[in-house]
Amino acid sequence: MIRFLSPLWLLTLLPVLALAGLYVWRQYRRRALAVRFSNVDLLRSVAPGGIGPVRRHASAVALLLSLVLLSLVMARPATDAKEPLERATVMIAIDVSLSMMSNDVAPTRLQAAQEAAKEFVSELPAAFNIGLVSFAKNANVIVSPTKDHRQVAAAIDGLQLAEATATGEAVFTCLEAIAGVPADGAQGPPPARIVLLSDGYRTYGRSTEEAAIAASEANVPVSTIAFGTDSGTVNINGSAQRVPVDRDALKALAMDTRGGFYEAATVEGLKEVYQDMGSSIGYRTVAKEIGHAFAGIALLFALAAAGLGLLWSSRIL
Repeated sequence: MIRFLSPLWLLTLLPVLALAGLYVWRQYRRRALAVRFSNVDLLRSVAPGGIGPVRRHASAVALLLSLVLLSLVMARPATDAKEPLERATVMIAIDVSLSMMSNDVAPTRLQAAQEAAKEFVSELPAAFNIGLVSFAKNANVIVSPTKDHRQVAAAIDGLQLAEATATGEAVFTCLEAIAGVPADGAQGPPPARIVLLSDGYRTYGRSTEEAAIAASEANVPVSTIAFGTDSGTVNINGSAQRVPVDRDALKALAMDTRGGFYEAATVEGLKEVYQDMGSSIGYRTVAKEIGHAFAGIALLFALAAAGLGLLWSSRIL
């Protein structure tokens, strides 16, 4: 949608409209005078078809349109555009508990998560800082926030499974990593988002409720992805154990921090989730001026006015 950054300059349209009105009035007056003082029969014999309305008014209309567009240029037309923030930070927290070796999402939950996470990293703007946290019984910063996205992708490939699930600790660890992002001369903390992927119930560490409070106070939304199906199982010590997804806890964590809650039971679904979040993290809306386009069209109309005048009446106007 087009908006004007200096709308007061739209008042310059008034003299243009006045000029258009004067032109229309002048044409009516000229016709009346021509009919009153001319030999109409003689004119018809000399020019049976007359001068068509297109030829008579085309150059004047083109000139008026160019003036309208130039008035709009003065008002600085602009459209809204999304611009990535240089200090935007995205922390990706991936659950590496043993339940992630379930193959209800082929080839396994963890491998599917790794594939989609790497694609997510590759699609984020180069200006974004990206960090990686893995969590099981403990939450560890694998890669501190960096603009070296290839380093993050390589670290995702190296994730290893472990016991227990410390979901709350993962959020606290991400917040600590975000707090360590250099200020680079800017004031306040960087705009940040935590993307947390998990499939199971918290079994260790601080609660997700405590984590939600800390994230809210830091103004860092946590978007959660409940990954897997309720029919997933894993074989531990020769015994098959069910590993359903804890949707309620993950949804509550997202809602309490003003993040988004998603479900992904397939690789394709997880990729779509990452794409959706990637389009809304760390951007600001800025006005992109498009006056040059209006000026270019105005120039074309002005040239058309001059060209048609020379072509049809040997005058510029």
